[in-house]
Amino acid sequence: MRRLICSPAPRSVADQQALWNHVRTGTIGNVTSDHAPYNMDAPDGKFWAGDNAPFSQIANGVPGLETRMPICFHEGVVKGRIDLQQFVALTSTNAARLFGIYPQKGTIAIGADADIVVWDAEKKVRITQEILHHQTDYTPYEGMDVIGWPAVTLSRGRVVWNEGEVDCQAGWGRFLARAPYDYIKPRGVFPTPFNPITGKIEA
Repeated sequence: MRRLICSPAPRSVADQQALWNHVRTGTIGNVTSDHAPYNMDAPDGKFWAGDNAPFSQIANGVPGLETRMPICFHEGVVKGRIDLQQFVALTSTNAARLFGIYPQKGTIAIGADADIVVWDAEKKVRITQEILHHQTDYTPYEGMDVIGWPAVTLSRGRVVWNEGEVDCQAGWGRFLARAPYDYIKPRGVFPTPFNPITGKIEA
C-alpha cells in the first residue's frame, strides 16, 4: 500500500461524506487532481530511496488526472450526491471562472473555444492500468467499477479523442494569456496585525 501515499491521506467514510457535503453546498467549488505520476521503479520514481525507505523519502502523491472526471461522475452524479449541472461546474466552469478564462473556456457558447466532452452517462467501465493513458505504471483505482465515461472530446472544435483513440499531435496546445482576476486580488486580511504590504503593525 506504500504506492498510495499521498496528502491528504484518504480518511474515514464520515470524512468523505463531510467533503461531499461541502461540495454539494458549494464550499468546495472545484474537484481536480494534482496528478503525481511517479513510476514505481524509475530512478526518480515513487521509491527512489529504495524499498525500505522511511515515509519522508517516498515520493508523495498518486496519479489521478485521467480518472478524475469518471470517478467524480460516478461518486457524485450516479450516487445522487450532486446533479449534472454541479458536475459540469465542478470539473470545468468553476475552474475557468477561478482563473479568469471564462467564457473563452468553461462554457458552450458562441465565441468560446468549443472544448467539449461528449459524456456516456451509462457506460460501465472497470478502471485498470491497461486502459489508461497517463504515462505512469499504475493507478490507485485499479479494479474500481464506475458508471460514466468520456466518449468523444473536442479541443477548439476538433475531435482529439474518440472512444479511446487519441488523435492529437504535439503542438496542438495553445498558450492562453490571461489578465489578473478577482480571486487573486488582495483582500487586506492577514493572520497577524502585521501588514506585509505597508510594513506596519495595524491595530
